[in-house]
Amino acid sequence: MDWDDLKVFLAVARAESLSGAGKVLKRDAATVGRRVARLEVELGAPLFAKSPQGYALTDAGARLMTHAEQAEQAVLSGMDALAGQAGRLSGQVRIGAPDGCANFILPQVCAAISTRHPELDLQIVALPRVINLSKREADLAVAVSPPDAGRLTVQKITDYHLHLAASEAYLAKAPLCTLDDLPAHPVVGYIPDMIFDKELDYLSETGAERVALASNSVSVQLWLLKHGGGVGIAHDFAIPFAPGLRKVLENELSLTRSFYLVRHAGDARVERLARVAEELSTGIRAEVARLESMA
Repeated sequence: MDWDDLKVFLAVARAESLSGAGKVLKRDAATVGRRVARLEVELGAPLFAKSPQGYALTDAGARLMTHAEQAEQAVLSGMDALAGQAGRLSGQVRIGAPDGCANFILPQVCAAISTRHPELDLQIVALPRVINLSKREADLAVAVSPPDAGRLTVQKITDYHLHLAASEAYLAKAPLCTLDDLPAHPVVGYIPDMIFDKELDYLSETGAERVALASNSVSVQLWLLKHGGGVGIAHDFAIPFAPGLRKVLENELSLTRSFYLVRHAGDARVERLARVAEELSTGIRAEVARLESMA
């Protein structure tokens, strides 16, 4: 068994399909299928259960997965050790994050990291859901809740703050004096059945029973508020990007949430990922503090 066979196996296991693995490997699905079949013959055991829903690991495949990931981490560590010169980083790192962090914080942070390490390729995956590290959707993930399952390492990055906000134009027409006035205002927020983390259920703390304008995207919610759609919870770090939007009732309602950096436990030995994780955490802390001071 060689490393190339294990790469094919890992790609199929994570994508759960030959076509998905082929896209990652830049090979056609038929070639990927032949490589998997050859590996199964070599090992004398089926690694995947095939069905119309895709490729699922068998017990033998699950056992191989553990060793294949360890081999992957060892190869990455070796490549980093050979490539590391003068403290510069190279290669690719994919960072997953909820769209609020991905839109308003990571661009500045990642641009600064890229300037320091011009041979490093950074990719930002912005999704309004939890990033699946087990399927390698990303190498590192920023989360709003620490995960409680999987072989993962979790470190708290920083707290951030949220307040009710509305546009100055909207408030000029419909002032909001107390929280008791909120039911008389159209509320902007998440689509209730698309809230993917309990920490994002902000409006439950306001007592609002109806969301008049909703989106699963933090960015869309911010623009709805900026354009006078009503009143809603906004991240303090996002408010500077929406001139004319301002916080209201700060003394009556103030929310605190946290960002966590999540990665595979074994990846701590990969120098590139460890160093990017450190620079990413430092940059996010500084950027949240900078933007919140402007809100």
